[in-house]
Amino acid sequence: MKSTIAPTQYRLGAAELEVLLAMVRTGTLAAAGERLGVDASTVFRAIQRIERGLGQPLFERSRAGYRASELAQALAEQAERVEAALEAARTAAQTQPEQITGTVRISTTDTILHGLIAPALKQLQPQHPALAYELHAGNELVSLTRRDTDIAVRATKRPPQHLVGRQLGMVRAALYTAATSPLALSDVEAGHAAWIAPDDALPDHPSVRWRKKRFPKAQPTYRVNSLLTVMELVALGMGVGVLPIFLAQARSDLRPLTGSLADCETELWLLTHPESRHLRRIAAVYGHLAETVQMP
Repeated sequence: MKSTIAPTQYRLGAAELEVLLAMVRTGTLAAAGERLGVDASTVFRAIQRIERGLGQPLFERSRAGYRASELAQALAEQAERVEAALEAARTAAQTQPEQITGTVRISTTDTILHGLIAPALKQLQPQHPALAYELHAGNELVSLTRRDTDIAVRATKRPPQHLVGRQLGMVRAALYTAATSPLALSDVEAGHAAWIAPDDALPDHPSVRWRKKRFPKAQPTYRVNSLLTVMELVALGMGVGVLPIFLAQARSDLRPLTGSLADCETELWLLTHPESRHLRRIAAVYGHLAETVQMP
């Protein structure tokens, strides 16, 4: 009899929800423990207590980690609301009405960070000097769902539907060579130019797909893991490469060989999680980026 009525008597608290949320976000005991500041065995015991209290399992164990059940996902969504409310309450209690503090985590690519985000944050800093930033520049898509980041700025034609987003314009690209290079487009078409490209790092990048379609026989002389590196090597006169126009047009040591390449165009999106957008620190940065980062 006790086992049948226990689930109705069990009451989840904020601490239990915090453990569940950490497990859903990370999928492993060790990673969840690191987020919570405890060891993996403590997380394991906490999950066992919650499952006993609810009278049903919340995670499917496997060698790959812990897969959340539908109930665990539903509870995690509620836990996110509690988390956001607590953070908003702490911010309100610890700061003056006109002051915004805290850390905002922004994820984007290296080109967008250096060419667009960093200059925008430089403008914002005097307005909110107590804000701090964690800037992640990488080609992988950091998850806003797991709250690995607060704001993402991505070049994509398919932003995730579960996120709040605003299109900032179009990212356009062109084929460039060094300003001092004698190369013309006809030389490239004749196969007389070395290519610099991010094939291994960005196999699905529009510039890679364009080159393989337009110049199927061209094999890059230099393969790199960053578009910023492509730009620097092109500027040194080591070859030609496709670069974002917003970044390359400010460089006097680069010269375009083509106009904007239609096949390389993609949308620039500013994204955040719907449960986070009302937090003052995130709203301030999101709003500023939406106003200042505008692509033609």
